[in-house]
Amino acid sequence: MQLGIRLYDVNASLPAEFQTMESRTEKAREEGFSCVHLAFSKVIKGTVFDDCALNEGLARYTKRVFDKQDLDVAVLGCYLNPVHPDPVKLKEIQSRYFGHIRVAALLGASVVGTETGAPNAEYKMDSNTHSEEALETFISGLAPVVECAEKYGVTVAIEPVWKHIVYNADRALKVIDAIGSNNLRIIFDPVNLLYPGNIDKKDEVFADTIEKLADRIAVVHLKDYVPEGNDLKSIAAGTGEMDYTRILKFMKERKPYIQATLENTVNDNAVTSRKYLEELYNNL
Repeated sequence: MQLGIRLYDVNASLPAEFQTMESRTEKAREEGFSCVHLAFSKVIKGTVFDDCALNEGLARYTKRVFDKQDLDVAVLGCYLNPVHPDPVKLKEIQSRYFGHIRVAALLGASVVGTETGAPNAEYKMDSNTHSEEALETFISGLAPVVECAEKYGVTVAIEPVWKHIVYNADRALKVIDAIGSNNLRIIFDPVNLLYPGNIDKKDEVFADTIEKLADRIAVVHLKDYVPEGNDLKSIAAGTGEMDYTRILKFMKERKPYIQATLENTVNDNAVTSRKYLEELYNNL
């Protein structure tokens, strides 16, 4: 596997001069990572990454920065709400996806990644989030995004999350079947599929996801969790209750050289988390 990190987690607690794209990529390579999850708005401060900002020069400059450190962009993140109820805002969001797809093509990003949203302006789980109506709305909103990706030869990857519209493997399959495009893939974040109601069956959840979505999984997110009240708190891999044996075994046996990015790390535990996962993987 090729381990990476969210670039905005690198040097996050350091002064501003250490939080440039150049400084962060240099540090990511020093820490032994080969790829990153890149979110422009969280790495380049002071810029609104609207259609105007997402230009060809940005893509080429970013590519030079990453090439200098021999780093790949595993995920170009565009984590917006693709089912925003305001039609004007929704059109803006779709256009933002188009811009990221254009930049991804020039940059050579593996996927443009997105979550699947919630049917409200607040982007919070409500009583309608898991409804069939919300799923149909998401599919209709995603279709033109994937169509754009096909034209640019780019892959769009959706990330199932319990609190969002696509919350399990079956919902993801419905989207895949409805869209019918080879340019639509999956970001597999095992922890994001969990909530207090299914935590005792997490092995079944992971097995079901792998069985049904294996062919479509393009990138894996690796983090850990601990219970916190009526929710789960995400933390760095190796610091909580997550058992990654099944996930890493799947990656090793069936996904050669797959890119997997760490999440929720801080400066003090990113390298430790990487080494922890590598040791598990190598000992399988």
